[in-house]
Amino acid sequence: MSNLNLPEPIAAYFAAEHKPEALAHCFTSRAVMKDDGHTYTGVDAIKAFMAEASAKYSATSMPFALAREDGFQIVRAKVTGNFPSSPIDLSYRFRLERGLIATLEITV
Repeated sequence: MSNLNLPEPIAAYFAAEHKPEALAHCFTSRAVMKDDGHTYTGVDAIKAFMAEASAKYSATSMPFALAREDGFQIVRAKVTGNFPSSPIDLSYRFRLERGLIATLEITV
């Protein structure tokens, strides 16, 4: 990973990107994740989506920027994998709650 000083749940999220069980521990039980036009609610739905995406795309993320805006942590990361337009820079908009990820929206 990079030398960014990411908040712990966000650092754990990127460190566990190919380990759905570990990823599940980064989120609140009622977390909401939005990616690629879909919304996933709850840890089980997020974990299932992440497992499927990991197997399908074998993507790796390298965070390179962190900004704070209106209570959100926004991470920019270069994502490389088996998908059209790879590599691509994506924005990860995190809202943290009690030391866990409550919401995550991934956009271009």
